[in-house]
Amino acid sequence: MAVYLDFDNIVISRYDQVNGRNSFQRDKSKPPDDGADRLKRATVDVGAIIDFASSFGTLVLTRAYADWSADVNADYRGQLVGRAVDLVQLFPAAAYGKNGADIRLAVDAVEDMFRLPDLTHVVIVAGDSDYIALAQRCKRLGRYVVGIGMAGSSSRTLAAACDEFVIYDTLPSVPAYPTAADDDSPPKRRSKRAEQVDPEPSDPQAEATGLLTRAIRIGMDKDDTDWLHNSMVKAQMKRMDPSFSEKSLGFRSFSDFLRSRSDLVELDESSTTRLVRLR
Repeated sequence: MAVYLDFDNIVISRYDQVNGRNSFQRDKSKPPDDGADRLKRATVDVGAIIDFASSFGTLVLTRAYADWSADVNADYRGQLVGRAVDLVQLFPAAAYGKNGADIRLAVDAVEDMFRLPDLTHVVIVAGDSDYIALAQRCKRLGRYVVGIGMAGSSSRTLAAACDEFVIYDTLPSVPAYPTAADDDSPPKRRSKRAEQVDPEPSDPQAEATGLLTRAIRIGMDKDDTDWLHNSMVKAQMKRMDPSFSEKSLGFRSFSDFLRSRSDLVELDESSTTRLVRLR
């Protein structure tokens, strides 16, 4: 499967969703005093999008289209590169601030479908009605089309043109967007490069627990069921993080790994088909 992100589209749409209609253009022309906080509250969780997309199959292409010289996009570069996303540079046009992402993205998607006959699914991350024709063409070429967009700014016609359309806020692991009153956390300490944030020491066990939780939630949301096959959960975890290995965490089997998280998950081992669900 292939994922195409109109990154300017989703960043601006999320900003307007959190901070008010048309606030992005207004704040861009006249930056407010709390501009950094407003951007932080509207941060897009790229990982949640890619994790959800991986539930449909193996990702062979993931591209994000934006003007990466813009500060609002540059902050995401490290996160995107860390998820093996190809960054496609676009240059703003003079008229209306259009960046031409829809044209470039559509051309690339159609070319990829002819170049890669094994491509079965296409995920379009954008809510713009400009992508209706692309969704229709993908379907005519026999691909399953999934759209992901922001609430309040996604075209209903685009949603109808897709085989499946999902609102970003409903993705597993995406929290409700914060308001100014809710956000009292201290800002992260940044380095000289805008896209870099000083990393905190990682805990492999905690990361694996978070990965497990996200994988089960995605499976529950996708199959509309509480109980999932162990093998399906592990396969989803591997698609989300190919480096995952229960053995590297000190467990002989995936079932042992699940048993160690008994406070989080419940196992059904009453038959040869082992099932798991969140408590």
